[in-house]
Amino acid sequence: MTSSDTTSPALLEQLQHQSTDPKRRILFTGATVVTMDPGLGVLHDADLLIEGDTITAIGTGLSRDGAAVVEAAGTILTPGFVDTHRHAWETQLRRIMPDVDDLGAYVMSTLAGYATVYRPHDMYVGTKLAALTAIDSGITTMLDFSHNSRTPEHSDAAVQALIDTGIRGVHASMGPHFGDWDKQWPGDVTRLKDRYFASDDQLLTLRLAALATDEIAGASLAYGPKLARTAKDLGIGVSVDAVFGTSSSTAILNWAKDSILGPDLTLIHATGLTRAAWKAIGESGTTIALAPTSDAQIGLETAIPAIDEALSAGVRPGLSIDVEVALVSDMFTQMRALHAIQRMRAVNSVYGTDQPPSRITTHDVLDFATLQGARTNGLADVTGSLTPGKKADLLVIRAEDLNNMPLNDAVGTVVLGSDARNISAVLINGKPRKWNGQVLDVDLPALRAEVHASREYVLNTPAA
Repeated sequence: MTSSDTTSPALLEQLQHQSTDPKRRILFTGATVVTMDPGLGVLHDADLLIEGDTITAIGTGLSRDGAAVVEAAGTILTPGFVDTHRHAWETQLRRIMPDVDDLGAYVMSTLAGYATVYRPHDMYVGTKLAALTAIDSGITTMLDFSHNSRTPEHSDAAVQALIDTGIRGVHASMGPHFGDWDKQWPGDVTRLKDRYFASDDQLLTLRLAALATDEIAGASLAYGPKLARTAKDLGIGVSVDAVFGTSSSTAILNWAKDSILGPDLTLIHATGLTRAAWKAIGESGTTIALAPTSDAQIGLETAIPAIDEALSAGVRPGLSIDVEVALVSDMFTQMRALHAIQRMRAVNSVYGTDQPPSRITTHDVLDFATLQGARTNGLADVTGSLTPGKKADLLVIRAEDLNNMPLNDAVGTVVLGSDARNISAVLINGKPRKWNGQVLDVDLPALRAEVHASREYVLNTPAA
């Protein structure tokens, strides 16, 4: 039995050596465990046991027999964050347009411009960088809305990047908006499923991706009965982007008539929708992925994340990053932005009256970033909470760091106090992916050279 903390190279070596052993036991002891399981809540001075890739017990005084013991006093254990929508291929273009004026500016510069010259290698580099950055900031599950699938090789490269980083990845496949491409989508999704997603017990899952309407890129990419049938035949879910305004509201009501709303469908953004559209969403159990910084910073429709509308319809949404060409890449910022915006709106709406404001809490936004994100991605039975029987996707957050001590409220500390530097360890499927504050198995100089070379190619190649 080995006993140490997440700064120990020897303990890490032991865990990595035993990583393929289904009987391997890892016991975290003495932590504050924020389970995000409604039946378990927050446990203080508690233990968490992992066997193989699965959480098997949470409590106090758990047996140490045969376990590698991780002394976790002074830390908070939480579920890994779940990103429900990110265009990962764009990542080597990070913050290239930080003050983007509107959606049109983004579409024309990125989707009609840079995207058209991407090679499969550039898809790989951008997606890999996004996934590694996600892991570093505590995101253990990332839905990659991969809407630059110009050839089968472009899709293969995006999927391979998820495999190589070890993230719990969701590849949501869509054809490109503009430029030349093979028109292999959506037919090629069948090949992708057979090649990469044949097993139900693996880190990667597959979804179909689409747009809400034909306004941006034509009818072939717009969700409707035809794409719904494709997804149903493949047994996969659908994520729909650019859901905002009256045209999307009309589309949603048409989908309701066609009976193609439901829990396997995720609508992204959902800003500026009508009450009738929200009623159809709520009654059908359709899921929602909010992008708090994207809606506010880029100014999508109302520019206000639709959290109140979602909750009023009975929908608890997931959260997402969206585009790193203009936005941040971490979930802490998404939680804080949504928390501040909604509470501002709540107080403002009753200012000058005697009515109490209806405000969300730090627990709410952490729920959105974990359990509800997993549900939105179709993975609620797999991840999103520290629940015995679920896979061991978890974070070890240092609660006694300069910016966190002293620990008074664990949920508040995670949401309002912490950032990537406080994450000592990240485990995905029971395997360490970050340890002692460093993402593992990354040759940073080689990655940096790869990223810079890809960026230079994309920026200096004329749009197709």
